[in-house]
Amino acid sequence: MDLIDMTLRDRPALRDRAAAWFHEKWGVPTEAYLDCMNAYLNRETECGWYLCLCGERIVGGLGVIENDFHDRKDLTPNVCAVYTEADCRCRGIAGRLLHMAVEDLRANGVSPVYLLTDHTGFYERYGWEFLCMVQGEGEPEPSRMYIHR
Repeated sequence: MDLIDMTLRDRPALRDRAAAWFHEKWGVPTEAYLDCMNAYLNRETECGWYLCLCGERIVGGLGVIENDFHDRKDLTPNVCAVYTEADCRCRGIAGRLLHMAVEDLRANGVSPVYLLTDHTGFYERYGWEFLCMVQGEGEPEPSRMYIHR
């Protein structure tokens, strides 16, 4: 089946399903996702939500928020909640969604973009560069902060 990449603005009816899907993957309250998604859908922010569908099934997604729960409030906005379903990995989904988000933000005058992760090697493939270590809220060890210019 074909994979279709889109923003939540392309299919706003997916909002509740998308919020539940992200909650299931990351454990962040559904209401937090809904608040961010509503601000995006109401054009209060360009910090958006990006999805990949296989048929009607959400198989990948990511968001962009002001701060991904870390102490460097000056490093904003942040890509967050990057996830691809296990049976759909290695098909370029995350890379396409990352590119879409960066280009979407750039078209709206927002650059650079930041990303907090513990992964090494993955994001570099898509043009991200390690910037510094930052302290995540409630995390015992610092995490890696990346930048896309």
